[in-house]
Amino acid sequence: MYLHSKLEDYKDNINIAFIGCGKFISMFLSQYNQLKKIKIDTIIDLDIERAKSNCIKSGLKKETVEKINFVNSLDSILNRNIEIFIEATGNPVAGTQHACKVIQAKKDIIMVNVEADVLCGKYLSDLAKENNVIYSMAYGDQPSLILEQIEWARLNGFFVTCAGKGTKYHPSFEYSTPESVWNNYGMTAEQAKKAGMNPKMFNSFVTGDKSSIEMAAVANASGLECPVNGLTYPPVGVYDIANKLIPKDKGGHIDHEGQVEVISSIDRKKIQIENDLRWGVYIVLRAQNNYVKNCFKEYGMVTDNSGEYSAIWRPYHYVGLELAQSIYSIALDRKPTGYTKFFNADVVSVAKKDLASGEILDGEGGFAARGRLTASKDSIGGNFLPLGLSDGAKTKKSIKKDEFIKIDDVEINWKQEVLKAREYQTKILNK
Repeated sequence: MYLHSKLEDYKDNINIAFIGCGKFISMFLSQYNQLKKIKIDTIIDLDIERAKSNCIKSGLKKETVEKINFVNSLDSILNRNIEIFIEATGNPVAGTQHACKVIQAKKDIIMVNVEADVLCGKYLSDLAKENNVIYSMAYGDQPSLILEQIEWARLNGFFVTCAGKGTKYHPSFEYSTPESVWNNYGMTAEQAKKAGMNPKMFNSFVTGDKSSIEMAAVANASGLECPVNGLTYPPVGVYDIANKLIPKDKGGHIDHEGQVEVISSIDRKKIQIENDLRWGVYIVLRAQNNYVKNCFKEYGMVTDNSGEYSAIWRPYHYVGLELAQSIYSIALDRKPTGYTKFFNADVVSVAKKDLASGEILDGEGGFAARGRLTASKDSIGGNFLPLGLSDGAKTKKSIKKDEFIKIDDVEINWKQEVLKAREYQTKILNK
């Protein structure tokens, strides 16, 4: 808190480096000219010319871009005077490898790469502690904003009944592909191209892959549980959150007290609901006694019909436009804006279509598989294939549409860092 006041007295520059320079980082770059003390030292990207172009399109002056060190290899700059690395490739395997290298080089890291965090976050978080550096979620992404609300609630003695976000969801979207994504998302292919939006990445929002990944991140950071059978996306407007996102035995929708859930901005007829939360985040609190219930009523708080549960929400998240919050929090306070504490949630692969033996899977947002939020004990117990390991995996047998894909069903080129991380997390789970 009060980071801006601390910034006024901060004398040094905060040297940062980006690993990947896509849409999220471009949004941050658009704010860069207004930010104090932050200095971009290096941008690492496989396509340097595209990265430079994104910088210019985001509003950086040519002379500013010329001062940035552009490279295509992380190894080459680990010894530079860089304090904070921001991993934003979106690739869970590469992101895990990058995070390991940064942490072992005794540097702080912000993971825009939620995919890597869900795949190996508990290992990476513990590795960071061992090396006395900060491992942080990225402020601006919904998981960090949800965790901020949870932290506030728990700090003030509230029990968090449910937490999550909004999205545009329909059951038919689970089979969306990069070819059909834009109609489902709600824009034209031309609009998406102009905005620099990757169809495969944004398809992950439509199919529910990203929602499952983000809710796994929230569960693993907060200790909240998964729904019994994956996310259900009830269509709920903000003024009905407190009525709907409470346990079924209290007249609501969720399986139990203390879980994550995502709500939809459209109903099952694809009609827009009133006061939707498509871009926002929420939590539901439970009053611990009648005095608190009366306070909810006296101060006009939005509650369920009984007055026992109250909801708060933030209607929007500003994505990369808010990333500076994480940078300043680490540099000025030595605190992350959310981090992984548990391994109680995983995202596993489900076949989107009938898969033939020898077929190559294409990961999150692709044509072959979709992600499902699952309790880690069920994921490990069922030997299910994490969605983060599905890109490039080759099927060894035919798999029916809507079947869970198991690790033994595919050939995987295991990377040492990922294998070590998953084994570490499995051991923790089995203790």
